[in-house]
Amino acid sequence: MNVRRDVPAAFDAGAAAYDGLVGANPGYNEHLLLSAQRMNLPDGGRGLRLLDVGCGTGLSTAALLAAAPHAEIIGVDGSAGMLAQARAKQWPDTVRFVHSYAEGLADAGVEGPFDGILAAYLVRNLPDPDATLTAFRKLLAPGATLAVHDYSVRDSRVAGITWNVVSTAVIIPMGRLRTGDAALYRYLRDSVNRFDGASAFQDRLRANGFVNVRSETVTGWQRGIVHTFLADAP
Repeated sequence: MNVRRDVPAAFDAGAAAYDGLVGANPGYNEHLLLSAQRMNLPDGGRGLRLLDVGCGTGLSTAALLAAAPHAEIIGVDGSAGMLAQARAKQWPDTVRFVHSYAEGLADAGVEGPFDGILAAYLVRNLPDPDATLTAFRKLLAPGATLAVHDYSVRDSRVAGITWNVVSTAVIIPMGRLRTGDAALYRYLRDSVNRFDGASAFQDRLRANGFVNVRSETVTGWQRGIVHTFLADAP
């Protein structure tokens, strides 16, 4: 798999096993919650509209809901199979899901302004990340925050080695065992290796019009590998 447009279809095939696979990754859900909390959404999200792009099976949506339980939340994903898993879970009436590619939000009727956007494990899979980041900025209310939760290892030799060892020895074999196909998990390893380093991605956010750009990493074996990139709309 080397065409990014094929990624949602690949996730369709692995949707049923996805929660179990990532649940075996220590800290996975806790780190999503940490990124949502780092958005510093006020008053439990009361009166806010939030967008979760690349919501998958709803794990990132659940993190956003925990950080802002009173907000209106729209979850969007390009994989129908992943969205089916998300919709099968229990949600309050303030949460709804939309089937759309990140670059086609307007065509899907997703309109701003939003008071925050969370994009977890999404941007490195986009066919045109700059165009989509610019679209995110335009969807945000002035001063609202974009949180990009993703892997980035190119700035650290140690992080790169750790990521490739864990991917090759654990993630790819577990993916093959649970789904019968390791193609998606090999793509995961390789897409992380190709993605911007943390410094370059912060520069990319600034180049697409964001201000107050900053990043923080997480705990556990993912330290220096998984990051929360935060940036505000001007």
